[in-house]
Amino acid sequence: MKKFVNDPENFVAEMMEGVHLANPGMFNYEPKYNLISRADRPSPDHVSIVQGSGSGHEPAHIMAVGPGMLDAASPGGVFSAPPMDYCLECIKAMNSLKGVLVLINNYQGDRMNWDMAIEMAEAEGIDVKQFVIDDDVAVQDSSYTTGRRGVAGNFFVMKACGAAAEKGASLDELLELAAKVNGQVRSMGVALTSCTPPAKGTPIFDIGDDEIEVGVGIHGEPGRRRDKLVEADRILDEMYDAVAGDLPFESGDRVALMINGLGGTPISELYVLYRQAALRCKDTGLEIVRSYVGEYCTSLEMAGASLTLLRLDDELEELLAAPADCAVRVF
Repeated sequence: MKKFVNDPENFVAEMMEGVHLANPGMFNYEPKYNLISRADRPSPDHVSIVQGSGSGHEPAHIMAVGPGMLDAASPGGVFSAPPMDYCLECIKAMNSLKGVLVLINNYQGDRMNWDMAIEMAEAEGIDVKQFVIDDDVAVQDSSYTTGRRGVAGNFFVMKACGAAAEKGASLDELLELAAKVNGQVRSMGVALTSCTPPAKGTPIFDIGDDEIEVGVGIHGEPGRRRDKLVEADRILDEMYDAVAGDLPFESGDRVALMINGLGGTPISELYVLYRQAALRCKDTGLEIVRSYVGEYCTSLEMAGASLTLLRLDDELEELLAAPADCAVRVF
């Protein structure tokens, strides 16, 4: 393993402290609970939006904290759900008169710990509700989930809800909006390599130099199948057909298109994939209104990419175009 690591046990804490130090005045940081929050939140006039999952997916989710996005994030260790007390302290720190919205990617550990924290927060009189994101079309169940996984499409839920919260939307309105976005967004990924969590020191799965994992999860979970490496356009076509056919998207739809890198893919290769995705959108009559190419939800240094399509309407277009600021300015 070759990584810029001191003590692997301190990897997440040192990374989070680095994010805090790189953005002076923007965040509050509580190391005890891996908690990064906006310095100007909670606000009595705004619902607080929080999220927490395992680390290793950066910029998800701590680097998505900021105006127009999340108000706080409290991750666990690499590929590990945040402990229940982290979740509870995150909710309590962001307690607002207008309530707290917890966005949860559909993974069993995340859901269990946030469920317990929400129950305890409600017992303390906090108005808190949750929404579970499940945009991955690759498999129905996996080693981490019952039902579909939450992957890169979560950024569109965060962006839309964050923009609406800035405008003063209520907790119930944000829940309705989250359901709307989640209902219109679909994703699928392909891995070319494995990745190595610092504390483990070895790859989380083995894959041949000439193989790909089709439909991989962001923790390296198996996808639809293991196959031989083929041309980029053929890989993209399979992702596109799976994603566009799932909703299904229809000719005339306005869409946001995201090509997300999984951590170890050069930006040039992501644009090769975007090219074919854009051509497929044109061929099938989809109008690309907003484009996203880069790293949004990663798996450490895994080489690979995912494709996400979001069907838009006037409301969602306006929310995606609204100003946002965070540690990684890719939104």
